[in-house]
Amino acid sequence: MLLDGESWREVFDSYQHDAWRFEAQPAYTMPNETENVARFLRGDPKPDGHNARWHERVRAYSAAGRRIGRVRIVRQPLTDYQRYQFAWGIPGNIEAGEDIRVLDVTREDYGLPLTGQDWWMFDEAQIVHLNFRPDGTQINRELVEAPDITEYKRWRDVCLTHAISFAQYLKENW
Repeated sequence: MLLDGESWREVFDSYQHDAWRFEAQPAYTMPNETENVARFLRGDPKPDGHNARWHERVRAYSAAGRRIGRVRIVRQPLTDYQRYQFAWGIPGNIEAGEDIRVLDVTREDYGLPLTGQDWWMFDEAQIVHLNFRPDGTQINRELVEAPDITEYKRWRDVCLTHAISFAQYLKENW
């Protein structure tokens, strides 16, 4: 089932305990980020309130005892978009309460489905695929009917076993 803006928000906001994302795109082409990516690449300062709406949501989830996290898959060298995320996006998300780790698959793929598809797992029960074009433009969000949760949990566990904290990644690679 495809999820539009409102139905996507309802699915996302209805999780009770854990929301976890497998984030594998080398770049995301999102209209609301175009100007900020350009500012970052020009060397401009990060604007006040950058990503504030997401930070408010993450703080609300955390305050309610709900966990949210992701593993960001990367390959060296980082893309311009990944450098933008690492400098302007991820630090604020972590400060708001999101657990973000990095898994570098430059030398090893760890048996993960590196097909260019991102996904969210909610409460170890629901899977939503995020489908993208090769340029990083999102095509749609798809609630997976009767997913093999065991396989998604295995992939999540592989990611969490091999990923390192964002802070450690920066210390070792930035």
